[in-house]
Amino acid sequence: MTVKYTAREIQEELARLNEDASAPWIIRDGKLNKSFSFPDFVQAFAFMTKVAIRAEKANHHPEWSNIYGKVEIDLTSHDAGGLTKRDFGLAGVIDTLHN
Repeated sequence: MTVKYTAREIQEELARLNEDASAPWIIRDGKLNKSFSFPDFVQAFAFMTKVAIRAEKANHHPEWSNIYGKVEIDLTSHDAGGLTKRDFGLAGVIDTLHN
């Protein structure tokens, strides 16, 4: 089982995650959140497919939505009841897939 981060650990990890990010991840409703924009639906869906493959390999799945060229992602570890190392790790992977 993964261990839920403290508020301080969350802020430290969030700062690290956003150091090189073109757009920051934020904490919204206790979850890591970020919106990604694409020129069209096909590119947005291709990005979601890449993320899905990596998420499945990690056995850690995002909450997300897609409207045309926008993908909204929330990450949380339900089994831990909050944010964990797994969420920040997957967020970093997602950022590399977007670049």
